[in-house]
Amino acid sequence: MVVPLIGRVIAAVVGGLLVLTVAASVIGTIIVPRPVGSWLSRLVDRLATGAYRLVVAPIADYQRRDRVLAGQAAVILLAQLIAWLGMFFIGYSLLLWPFLRAGITSAFTTAGPALWEIGSTSAQGAAEHAILDIASLTGIVTITLQIAYLPTLYSAFNRRETEVALLNARAGVPSWGPELLARTHYALGTGVSTVDTLPDLYAQWERFAADIAESHTTYLPLVRFRSPRPKSSWVIAILAVLDSAALYLALSPQSAPVVQARLCLRGGFLCFEQIARAMGLNVPEAPDPGAGISLSYNEFLDAVARMREVDFPIERDPAEAWPEFVGWRANYEQAAYAIAYAVDAVPALWSGPRRRSQPAVAPIRPSPGRPPK
Repeated sequence: MVVPLIGRVIAAVVGGLLVLTVAASVIGTIIVPRPVGSWLSRLVDRLATGAYRLVVAPIADYQRRDRVLAGQAAVILLAQLIAWLGMFFIGYSLLLWPFLRAGITSAFTTAGPALWEIGSTSAQGAAEHAILDIASLTGIVTITLQIAYLPTLYSAFNRRETEVALLNARAGVPSWGPELLARTHYALGTGVSTVDTLPDLYAQWERFAADIAESHTTYLPLVRFRSPRPKSSWVIAILAVLDSAALYLALSPQSAPVVQARLCLRGGFLCFEQIARAMGLNVPEAPDPGAGISLSYNEFLDAVARMREVDFPIERDPAEAWPEFVGWRANYEQAAYAIAYAVDAVPALWSGPRRRSQPAVAPIRPSPGRPPK
């Protein structure tokens, strides 16, 4: 059946809109230094994430599941590139169709090779030459941009993982807020407390949270990049630092570094909230401290007991400190839990539920040190 010219023109208009849509997705995802919504990128992310959920659903062991999920970010990047090129292929084929005497099959067989080479000897008219040359340029530019995109991603990833690895010595693996306070005070059994280093740590992690918020919302695949160590996670690390700041302010308000701890909490809350929104997760714009938290009072008492094991200076009774701790944690708990659930982070203490129910993993602790004689 021969398609009338008006039908081919309508198809060409659809093809042109498709090319513009995909070009906007490429530019917004790779070039524009801010989060730019793209239905195509979101669709690829959802499809790849859904496929990985089906694959890891039967795997009970977390470390095996982590090994499988380690390739998720790479698959998303490859699928994103294939989707862009595939949509360009369809768009340019439809654009080319009105200028060819043959049918739609000829348009596809002509536009396909054009995405991989400059120029075409089979083109007849000026319009056909122009469309094929633009298609060639589009294919080369898209692949080049994707290749240039990778060093930016891995630079941000390496910067992130360096900070997470440094925290592991202080907060355990997987990290836990009370463990961070306990180990900082215990100082590897040296007999000399190092809690005076916490103000600098909180200032450092305030900047780190800002860095993560900027990089992980601009380049969303970074959220799916997993740490080299199975029990290490950027989500859990930030959560541990925030919990330690909230605990310190609630239990020891006189000795806590109030300004640095508050700024760290603010930076961490904004980081989690912005990333959760970029991922399309359902989190409230303004958390209500009066709504309470998922963490129980008994879990809070376990944290206090851990701190008392090393004689951490606690100034308040736990019952008196609990409401203030709840007020702090309510600001970031829901967003942190949502991200940890979405990326299937290691099920650390105080990190919320996962798709596959399993016991929380306590931090691995070294053997007790020997205080100096």
